[in-house]
Amino acid sequence: MQTVELLLDPELDRAVRGLWDELHAAGLRSLATHTHPTNRPHVTLATTDAVDGAPELGLPVPVRIGPAFVLGRAAVLAVESAELRAVQARVWAALGEPTAMYAPQNWVPHVSLALKMPADQHERALALLARRPRLGGACVAARSYDSESRRVRLLGGDALV
Repeated sequence: MQTVELLLDPELDRAVRGLWDELHAAGLRSLATHTHPTNRPHVTLATTDAVDGAPELGLPVPVRIGPAFVLGRAAVLAVESAELRAVQARVWAALGEPTAMYAPQNWVPHVSLALKMPADQHERALALLARRPRLGGACVAARSYDSESRRVRLLGGDALV
C-alpha cells in the first residue's frame, strides 16, 4: 500500500514533535517513541496500490491546526483548511481506486500524535493537549510512503522526506 501525504512546514513540524514529546513525558502513548527514520508529522490524503496518477498539488497549502480529538484508537490534531480539502479531493479523483475511508466525504484531515492509545489514556491526553495554542502554517511538501518497502519518495515541494 502507498500513501499520498503532505508534510508540515518546519514550525508546525517542530510544534507537533513537541506534543509527541509532551505526551511521552506524561507517561502517555506517543509517536515520540516511533523511531523509524520516515516517521514525521504529516497529513495523509489517500492510500492506494499505486500513486503514479497523483496530480500536481499546488504547494504550499495553508492550514490551521485545530483541537485534539480521538479518532478510533489514535490521538490526533484536527487540520482545518478549505484549500486542503480541495487538494485532497483532486488526489482522490486522480488515483482511481484509493481506499474508501479517504473518499472526500469520509476523510477526516488530521495529524497523528499517538496510535493504538489505550482508552484509559484518552482523557488525560486530551486534557494535556487542550492547553496548547492553535497554530497556523502550511503543508509544504508531498511524499508517498510505501508500507512494504518502508521507504518514502518525494512527490512535490521543497521539504526533505
